Amino acid sequence: MGLSTHVLDTMHGTPAVGMGVALYVTNGDEATLVKRFNLNADGRNPDGPLYDNASLRVGTYRLVFDVAGYFKARGVSLPEPNFLNRVSLDFGVARTDEHYHVPLLVSPWSYGTYRGS
Repeated sequence: MGLSTHVLDTMHGTPAVGMGVALYVTNGDEATLVKRFNLNADGRNPDGPLYDNASLRVGTYRLVFDVAGYFKARGVSLPEPNFLNRVSLDFGVARTDEHYHVPLLVSPWSYGTYRGS
């Protein structure tokens, strides 16, 4: 299945519909944008997996989630500056024959992630 992501808004108990996400390929401190997208009603990329197994390469990647923009759009009153602006997750792919799922559980004040299935 390649690479996928999913975001759940733990403040509201819903998928993070409309959250902006950017995917990068990284090489040390250098990051190259692959694509930007907004999450669908299920909190996922509307186009499906970010990479299928045939396209996924061994290497390092970064997902950047626009947390503050999402919560502001939901009408949440955030302090200035807000605690979380963007959440950036750097991760590695060692085996392209496996599925790498990168979920994010997020509120305006905390987040968690793990390698999902």
